[in-house]
Amino acid sequence: MHATVANSFDIAIVCAYFALTLLIGYRSRRNATNSAQYLNATRAMPMWVAALSFLAVNLSGMEMIGFSALSAEYGVSALHFYWIGAIPAMIFLALFMVPIYLRSRAQSVPEFLHLRFNSQTRLLNCISMLVASALLAGISLYAMALTLCSFFGWNFFAGTLVGGLLTLIYLILGGLRATIYNELLQLTIVLAGLVPLAILILTASHGIHGLLAPLPVASQHLWREMPLTSHTAPLDQIGVAMGLGFVLSFGYWCTDFRLIQRTLTAQQGREVRMVPLIAAAGKMFVPLLVIVPGLAAFTLLAHAGQEGKLPNYNQALPWMISRYYGHGLFGLGLAAMLAGLISGVAGNVAAFSSLWTQEIYRPYLAQARTEKHYILIGKSSMAVGVILSIAAAFIALRFKNLMDYVQLLFSLFNAPLFAVFLLGMFTRWATPWAGFWGLLIGVFIGIAHQAAVRVGMLSYGSQMSANFYGAIYAWLVSILSIAAISRWTVARDTAEFDGLVCRFEFLSGISRRTRPVFTLALLLAAVCLLLNFWFR
Repeated sequence: MHATVANSFDIAIVCAYFALTLLIGYRSRRNATNSAQYLNATRAMPMWVAALSFLAVNLSGMEMIGFSALSAEYGVSALHFYWIGAIPAMIFLALFMVPIYLRSRAQSVPEFLHLRFNSQTRLLNCISMLVASALLAGISLYAMALTLCSFFGWNFFAGTLVGGLLTLIYLILGGLRATIYNELLQLTIVLAGLVPLAILILTASHGIHGLLAPLPVASQHLWREMPLTSHTAPLDQIGVAMGLGFVLSFGYWCTDFRLIQRTLTAQQGREVRMVPLIAAAGKMFVPLLVIVPGLAAFTLLAHAGQEGKLPNYNQALPWMISRYYGHGLFGLGLAAMLAGLISGVAGNVAAFSSLWTQEIYRPYLAQARTEKHYILIGKSSMAVGVILSIAAAFIALRFKNLMDYVQLLFSLFNAPLFAVFLLGMFTRWATPWAGFWGLLIGVFIGIAHQAAVRVGMLSYGSQMSANFYGAIYAWLVSILSIAAISRWTVARDTAEFDGLVCRFEFLSGISRRTRPVFTLALLLAAVCLLLNFWFR
């Protein structure tokens, strides 16, 4: 099968997408009258817009390329990141954590930490999330440069500059509102660009069974060939179930700044709980778009490895697009990848800007300034975020599989944060300083674990397995640290916890208002179990 090279028609399709992206930013600029609307878009979006944005923010180019790379390396096991690694956590977020976010009236994750613990815990979380946002934006920018290098022959630095500049222009024009609406555009283009690819691959392979046939037996199943625990196998059941299915997935979906930010943009309080559930329904079937191309590339990349060439799994999706698409569809597929990549950079840079301006600069450095001043600071921090993301893109060059890098970052920052949230939201005995030290110690343990892996003190069958176990250790140590420190530090008056701790209202019955939420949650859980059983 030949490899398609972009012609003028394909380039015109890509340019049309870029123009539409800038138009969205220009049109959105008039709707933000203060810094909260510009940087957070609080209570500014219809439910369906918030839900689709919630889904789209996790279907950025980083995930498209990363999950295709993941399936090209690990086979069907990549589905764990969608079904056990997403759906249960999204249901938990809707049923338990969203009501607490709403009752607390917190506008963001750091603000909740301030209300439940103290300002020091909030500041520590903001600093760690600033670092994570810059690094994650760098991953998306790296993937964009990789795509431009593959299809247009650009050099890596030029690709990062073009992507960073375009992102900065439309972010400054419209803020988070522009980012959210561009995520909807991105989702539409991704569906249009990748659905035909999945259909072509499945048709050429004579269905899913033909696609899986060339794969090793262990790569054809979710659970059947996976050992319970192993330091030599690429993945094991304990690491997947506990590390991915609980710590990393719940830590990401329930506490990630961008996801909670988009959840809270829904206009009505009752609609906010539906946002992650509607997104979960779409998340259930997204794997067809990104896993199928990776599985098709599995054999080709395996041959490259047998010939002594180190396979770059990040090339799986671009390779499949160039092999299966002719002109026109090729341009649409390329636009889909670039749409997702730009959206990924923009989402993280917007989070960086909001964290700095609303969570650090405003409360700690300049409390009594005009809204115009805070918007100016927000725009300036967007420029800083883009510059940092360009620098961070060169760090991503060290990884042959982007999702290895992404999950490594989550194991360092999200795993201990989930421990703090879990005890903060569901207990009254966790003290303010215990939250601070528990978060700090957990991050330190995660870094120390990864350092031990790098120098050979600890060994695993893959970097992904090391990420899973690193997350488990960081979370567990954080839990134990918070419990121990809470015994020796001053607790807050329990009366101050109203609206900050879960009341388990569902135990007293389901009201007419909440019945659709619980019905959809049960349906999603049943389908998730069925899919795991079907592909076991």
